[in-house]
Amino acid sequence: MEERQFRSKIQWFTFCFSILVVWVHAANAELFLGRTGEAAALERLQSLVGNGLGQFAVPGFFMISDYLFYRNFSWDKLERKLKSRFRSLVIPFLLWNGLYYLGYALASRVPGLTEIVGKGVIPLDPGTAIQAVVLYRYNAVFWYLYQLIWLVALTPVLYSLLRRKGTAALLLAAAAAWVWFERDVPFINEDSLLYYVSAACWAIYAPGTAEEAGGRRQLLEGAGVLAAGIASLLVQRHGGGIGFLVYGRLLVPMGVWRMVDKRLLPQARWWMKDTFFLYATHFAFVRLVNKTMARIFPGSALGAALLYALMPALCLGFALAGRAVLVRLAPPLWRLLTGGRDVRG
Repeated sequence: MEERQFRSKIQWFTFCFSILVVWVHAANAELFLGRTGEAAALERLQSLVGNGLGQFAVPGFFMISDYLFYRNFSWDKLERKLKSRFRSLVIPFLLWNGLYYLGYALASRVPGLTEIVGKGVIPLDPGTAIQAVVLYRYNAVFWYLYQLIWLVALTPVLYSLLRRKGTAALLLAAAAAWVWFERDVPFINEDSLLYYVSAACWAIYAPGTAEEAGGRRQLLEGAGVLAAGIASLLVQRHGGGIGFLVYGRLLVPMGVWRMVDKRLLPQARWWMKDTFFLYATHFAFVRLVNKTMARIFPGSALGAALLYALMPALCLGFALAGRAVLVRLAPPLWRLLTGGRDVRG
């Protein structure tokens, strides 16, 4: 029962993070209204949601993914874990990047769609294809998977340090220092490393605090972590370094997770569970819908605001329709695109 509640809580959080990611990319004030005062006012409102709340989505994704990876981890599970992540990360990463590249390249050659795509005529050649598939050139939102792939590949090195409290503390401090001093790490973003290592330490050394049922103590502890995160963000907003921004983005989702009692959440519904497919499909869909509607209803502030508010529901509907078609007609392709996740229904 407790495991089922824990999994349901994960599904609730990943679903909410996915909705926030949609709003991050759904800003449309300038598309509809141009560079006007009215657009600036609407843009500020949309930014409160997209940049205000949406900034916690990707850190949350990182921490949930890494927590599950290092949950009950041991050296004898390394091969199985790496194979699982290859199926759930690397294969979808390459496939989706290839699909986005082909889709954009073909659309850029269709009269009327070239301007909507907004990338000119995309060349079809080996060099561009490699950049597209390996370096996600035409699928910007998959920078997150790119980071995860590198971090998972470093598991033997990271776990060698994480398995002992002393070296784990040093690694966590080093990750925090890299963020603070804004030192570049090849291939890996400093903030990604901090989120990843923090969640790994949580999974290895304090899993009970992440998985236990809530109560007064958990609520107060979570509120304290949340308050520390908000304070860090406020310091950054008033002239503090970039480190305060990253620390805030780390602490806020951790605090909210600690505060939420898994027993009080309803069981996650089936349509909330395919969040990877929603994440993978939303970006192109958002761009297409926003640019098309802006052409049909130019200058409409109400249209822009309503479309922004409804965009998560539209993206979810599009993803569910795509799911239904693939599950019915091409289950193997569905499994590849979603990283081996189960076919339900």
